Amino acid sequence: MDYTLISTIYAIEPVMVCITNFSPKKVVLLREEDAPKDKLKVEGILQDTVGKFIEIENKITSLYDVVRVAKDTVEIIEAENALGRKIVVNISGGRKPQALGALFGCYARHKMIERIVYVTEEDSHILDLPILNFGISETKLMVLEELKKGETSVKNLAIRIGISRGMTYNHIRELREMGFIAPDTLEITTAGKLAVI
Repeated sequence: MDYTLISTIYAIEPVMVCITNFSPKKVVLLREEDAPKDKLKVEGILQDTVGKFIEIENKITSLYDVVRVAKDTVEIIEAENALGRKIVVNISGGRKPQALGALFGCYARHKMIERIVYVTEEDSHILDLPILNFGISETKLMVLEELKKGETSVKNLAIRIGISRGMTYNHIRELREMGFIAPDTLEITTAGKLAVI
């Protein structure tokens, strides 16, 4: 089975450890538009050393917008999954928001991921991270989607989703407890936006 490695980057070592261990057919590097010279240098080294044998692709994404990074990661996961490839995601490098965005993208498409890894700086040991999901039902997902579209009425939410107002209130309460809806409002949080990707 062919592997695709999706990786945040900062230094070359974690990416090379993953390439050595997983022998991917393709590597997709997540980076920001105006990447610093060090990051571009890493890309150049990868192209020069393994680019003859492995397809190396850059995906321009955000450095700090977690939701955008998650969406971009989901897009890559879906495309590579459609090609029948197993997917490994390395979140070792880059800024924390970018790495978290890649991680949340994995959670949004958890059934399409083979492994999520972090490579330790000290000894280049590969740590497997759990492949989690957002753990919300289809009905809760519909509530979040309607709120994301701008719905502000519980009555209208109940009608659109096709459940009672009482059940709608229960779902809203549970979504608040999970951090997907802001306290005392019907405003979807960043976590909620991630859950509906």
